[in-house]
Amino acid sequence: MAAERMVVIGGDAAGMSAASQARRGRGPEELEIVAFERGHFTSYSACGIPYWVGGDVTERDALIARTPEEHRARAIGLRTRTEAVEIDLAGQRVRARDLEAGTESWTGFDKLVVATGARPVRPALPGIDAPGVHGVQTLDDGQALLDTLAATEGGRAVVVGAGYIGVEMAEALLKRGYEVTVVHRGEQPMATLDPDMGRLVHEAMDGLGITTVGGTEVAAIRTGEDGRVRAVATADAEYPADVVVLGIGVEPETALARAAGLPVGPYGGLLTDLSMRVRGHENVWAGGDCVEVLDLVSGATRHVALGTHANKHGQIIGTNVSGGYATFPGVVGTAVSKVCDLEIARTGLREKDARRAGLQYVSATIESTNSAGYYPGAAPMTVKMLAERRTGRLLGVQIVGREGAAKRVDIAAVALTARMSVEGMTTLDLGYAPPFSPVWDPVLVAARKATTAVRAAGW
Repeated sequence: MAAERMVVIGGDAAGMSAASQARRGRGPEELEIVAFERGHFTSYSACGIPYWVGGDVTERDALIARTPEEHRARAIGLRTRTEAVEIDLAGQRVRARDLEAGTESWTGFDKLVVATGARPVRPALPGIDAPGVHGVQTLDDGQALLDTLAATEGGRAVVVGAGYIGVEMAEALLKRGYEVTVVHRGEQPMATLDPDMGRLVHEAMDGLGITTVGGTEVAAIRTGEDGRVRAVATADAEYPADVVVLGIGVEPETALARAAGLPVGPYGGLLTDLSMRVRGHENVWAGGDCVEVLDLVSGATRHVALGTHANKHGQIIGTNVSGGYATFPGVVGTAVSKVCDLEIARTGLREKDARRAGLQYVSATIESTNSAGYYPGAAPMTVKMLAERRTGRLLGVQIVGREGAAKRVDIAAVALTARMSVEGMTTLDLGYAPPFSPVWDPVLVAARKATTAVRAAGW
C-alpha cells in the first residue's frame, strides 16, 4: 500500500510543528511529508527579531529552533526557497515555484496543511519601497535591517506604528544609539490596551527619550536625491529619518487559500473547526497566523498572530493528520511586551471589545507595587480589570509596570479560561513573600475593587 502524502505550505511555527508531530505519529513508510517554504529559514522565532536587532540576542541562529537540515534528517521533504502559487482542491495538488531556478511543478496531496502565516501591513504610500524602509516579519527582514543600520550614516529613526512590534523596535533602535520617533494614528501607543493604560506607556516612552506622535497618519515617505529615505511626512509635519521601520501590524496571509475557495472570516483569516480542519474540507487543515480562532471571552472569532498559538495549532494538526485526536478550544487574548524596563500585558477584552460584544461591564484600576512597598527596589505597577456588570465574570485585565508586572497577567488568563468571577478571584491562593509581592497581590487588589464595583452597579 502506497504511503499517503501530507503537503505543508509554510515552514515556520505551525507548518513545521504539524510536520514534526505527524512524523512522530506515522513513519515515512506510511506518510510522506512535503513542505514548501519560500524563505531561507524554518522554525524560527519572529518574536525575537527586535531583540536581535537591539543586541540582546547576539546571533541570528539563536532564534532558529530547527534548521532545514534537521527537518530533512527526520524524513520531512522540506523545500526552501519554494513558493506555493496555486492550490487545486478538486485535483488535490499544489503548484509550487522554485524561486532560485524559476521552474514550477505540481505536487499531489492526500492531506494539506495551510500555514502561510501573516504579512506586515504595508500601506500604498509614496516612497514606501525606498531603500531604508523596512518591515520586520522574517529573519531575512531582520538581516536586511541590520545591514542598513551598519551602512547608514546618521542616527535618526522613525518607527511607523505603536503596537507590539513598533514599541519593541523603538527600544531596539534606542539601544543602538538612534534618536527615535514613533508615529502612530491611535490616541495612545499600544492600541491593544485601553487609552488610559496606553497613556502610561506613552509617559514611559517619553521618559526614555523616545518621541511619540499620536493621532496622525503617515502621508508619504520622503526620499533624497540618492533615492534613499530622508523623512516621514504626515499631513502637517515631517520627521527626519535615516531609517524607517514599519510596525503597523499584520494581516492573515490568505490570498492563496482565498483563490482556492477556502472560507475566511471577518478578519481575513481561514476558518477552522476545533481540530483545526478547514470548515467544509475533509482533508485540509490550517493553523498559525493565517487563521482566525475563537475568543473564549466574547464568543466571536478573532485574529491573534502569536507563536504560542501557532505551535499549538501545529501540534494539533499533526496529531489529527497522523490518526490521533486533539482540539484547540480557543484563546483569551493574552500578550506581553516591554519597552526597556517597562512591562506591558493584557488578556481578555478591552472596553471597546466589551461594548462591541454587547456586554455591560464595570472597570476598576488600582496602583500598587511589584513587591512589598518596604522591600528595596519596589516599583510601581498599575492594574486595570473589567468585569461583567450583573454576573461579575472577569472580562479582561491590563497591566503596566516594572519588573515582575507582566507575567502576573497569567493569573488573569487562567481565571478567564475558567470563567471565574472577580469575587472568586479574591480568594486565590497566590504566592507571597516581600521580594515578590505585597501581602495582597496587585491582581487580587484589582479583583477586590472590581467586586465592589459590581456590587455597586447592581442589576
